[in-house]
Amino acid sequence: MCGILFTYSSGSELAPSTELLDRLQGRGPDHIGKTSSKCSNGSLSFVSSVLALRSEGLVRQPLNDPHTGSVLCWSGEAWFLDDKVINGNDTEVVFDLLLLATASIDPLPLPGRKDQVDEAVVNALSRISGPYAFIYYDARHCKVFYGRDPLGRRSLLSCKRRDGIMVSSVPCTASSGGNWTEVEANGIYAISSDSTEGLRPLESHISWPEVNNQSAALRLSKNTTLPDPIQVPILGLDVPAVDALLNNLRHSLAVRILAIPPLPSNSKASTKLAILFSGGLDCTLIARIVHDLLPEDQDVDLLNVAFENPRVLKAAGATSNPTITAFTQCPDRVTGLKSYAELQRVCPGRQWRFVSIDVAYSEFTSHRPQIISLIYPHQTEMDLSIACALYFAARGSGSVSSSASADLVPYTTAARVLLSGLGADELFAGYTRHATAFARQGHEGLAYELELDYQRLGKRNLGRDDRVISHWAREVRYPYLDENFLRWALSLPLWEKCGFGQPETPTESLNLEGHSVLEPSKKLLRLLLWKLGMKSAAAEKKRAIQFGARSAKMEAGRTKGTQILS
Repeated sequence: MCGILFTYSSGSELAPSTELLDRLQGRGPDHIGKTSSKCSNGSLSFVSSVLALRSEGLVRQPLNDPHTGSVLCWSGEAWFLDDKVINGNDTEVVFDLLLLATASIDPLPLPGRKDQVDEAVVNALSRISGPYAFIYYDARHCKVFYGRDPLGRRSLLSCKRRDGIMVSSVPCTASSGGNWTEVEANGIYAISSDSTEGLRPLESHISWPEVNNQSAALRLSKNTTLPDPIQVPILGLDVPAVDALLNNLRHSLAVRILAIPPLPSNSKASTKLAILFSGGLDCTLIARIVHDLLPEDQDVDLLNVAFENPRVLKAAGATSNPTITAFTQCPDRVTGLKSYAELQRVCPGRQWRFVSIDVAYSEFTSHRPQIISLIYPHQTEMDLSIACALYFAARGSGSVSSSASADLVPYTTAARVLLSGLGADELFAGYTRHATAFARQGHEGLAYELELDYQRLGKRNLGRDDRVISHWAREVRYPYLDENFLRWALSLPLWEKCGFGQPETPTESLNLEGHSVLEPSKKLLRLLLWKLGMKSAAAEKKRAIQFGARSAKMEAGRTKGTQILS
């Protein structure tokens, strides 16, 4: 993971502000580099910072080809090329791929023909699976390409100016001289640096190629079969999809956790992996499968965030019990500790470290301006409530129980890789709106709502989330948004993802105490977690992060999520 920046100016080179460079280096503290180039009507500059996570050696960026002068700034993880695992450093593999794709193309396209270099670059990137944002300068053809993966899992923004353009992983309104906008994930963009269009470069959009009306970059094929409403097939423990879910999620996790390099030599800690952990279904299933994949001598940190919310405290009233605090009452803290205890019981051979991240209201207000500046151009109350929970969770500073006693001691995770359960709700019908859609229009309405979620995958706010998490020099990885996992999940019939319209599964038949039924949302995930021994966590209900951590409506109870921040 890296911070990347490109500037074009019709005059002298644009100098990024100290604030912008500091933010870029915060994302990639292992190295920061710069290279510059000239074109016929302007100046180009490229900056990359590096967080080295793909090999034990450091590969410095930007990469520069000495033969052509071409440049690559890469922020992301290319896990596969043509479905083959990329071992070693992916940045060098991607650079070679792009150089080879454009090497034989005539710099001067024939009149009336589509520019072949555009097609070559977008086709090359379509062969890559993994989250990324990139900036590629093809010096032979005097073009700069930039963009994000089709799911938009890494941040990239652009800022148009009167005399040029800036493209960056992070915004910096103080130095931009223009407005930042998120780069859409619906293709890539090209800037012709040899344009004769006055001072402004000529920018074009190149869509992802399509095969059978589907993006070739994702190669997804959806199962649109609806069940017979009179006799809906029952999703139970013996359905093959349960074991298939385990196998596919194991493959997704393996590529994301088994090759994390050792921490820098100046680090006294050894924990390389942490999980954003509310104790809910999605993240607990990830933790349970991580246990089967990682050697038992590798510790795993579970990052659980809770906020002191004045509005909630006022409504709750005073308490004389000193053990009850604003943090211990947070729903995600209660659920997190419960699932943590179950993990310790089911997976006793590993050191699970539950990190209680308590955010006082005064600390939230002191960091609020920083968070707002990172999430820009997103600027609603809901953006802030979600982002601040991720921001403090990713900081990873809290307290843990000491081994000698129950006393809490300060602790900050050293892990540079974080796992998130995002994506499970969209794929397996985990939101309240899915239950509402089924209640109103049956399986047809539910299928339509899930189709909307699929269509919105590349338009989610993952760029916003990437900026607040990567601010702390950590990289978030999404096992449920792995391309191969997506293909498998979307190939399932509706009744093998969730249990809407099916007879309820009595938990007595599954030997669970304290719960009467497994609810239908994400039932496939619930059955797998149950099968893996985590029966209590399998029955947990869905809560949005901002409500579970109580980061929503910190300042005014009547504030709407869509309200613009002041």
